[in-house]
Amino acid sequence: MKKFVFLAFLFLAFITNAQVINVENLRRVTDTTGWSGFTRLDLHLIKNKNTIFGISNRTRVQYKTKNHLWLFINDLDFREANSNKFVSRNAQHLRYNYRFNDKIALEAFLQSQTDEIAAIRFRGLVGAGLRFKLSKNEKYKFYLGSLVMYEHENVNSDVEEANRDWRSSSYFSMSLFPRKNISIVSTTYYQPRFDMFSDFRISSQSTIALGIFKNLSFTTNFTYQYDQFPVLGIPKEQYRLTNGILYMF
Repeated sequence: MKKFVFLAFLFLAFITNAQVINVENLRRVTDTTGWSGFTRLDLHLIKNKNTIFGISNRTRVQYKTKNHLWLFINDLDFREANSNKFVSRNAQHLRYNYRFNDKIALEAFLQSQTDEIAAIRFRGLVGAGLRFKLSKNEKYKFYLGSLVMYEHENVNSDVEEANRDWRSSSYFSMSLFPRKNISIVSTTYYQPRFDMFSDFRISSQSTIALGIFKNLSFTTNFTYQYDQFPVLGIPKEQYRLTNGILYMF
């Protein structure tokens, strides 16, 4: 498992209302170059303004060389709300990293997404910044990221609304490997608007993965999300608890 670290959501990698893909939980932390990835299947129990059960699939493909890394994420989510209403969410994320040295890397990304539950008709993001490695111990890894991103968002509301904002996107991530077949990953994002810092989002996700077979793991994920100014009718706080199976390749 030490080779295969999947920082499996921390704001899902998305924030449901602040929709952020938790890329940290989806990286494969390894010194091995070339292609790698995983696909996962989750069962959901979610409580926000509705009680929701659902199934989701996430696929991550990564290509790495000595100094370059390309990462593509495709996320599909189908849910049943209050036993009869079906809703969906999907997102695509492309990220590039260039490593200057062992401690500092440049990051740039593109993302598109929709989320019926959060009333997000479309959200497009583009951003770039720096990523810092804070530790050298292979059993305990800590990272800090500081990025700037532009956001274009159309929401479902009584009034046709489009938001175009510049935001900071900072995160802290840790990956712990207490045993060979156990990994614990946690990531927290903070995303305020530059022109109004009172408009911010916080997202935190923790994942525990237990190795079952060589490339197969059982995962438990808990995500907490807060948006100071959500779409009208959407709660500020949301949480998600998922259990699933993760296949690594």
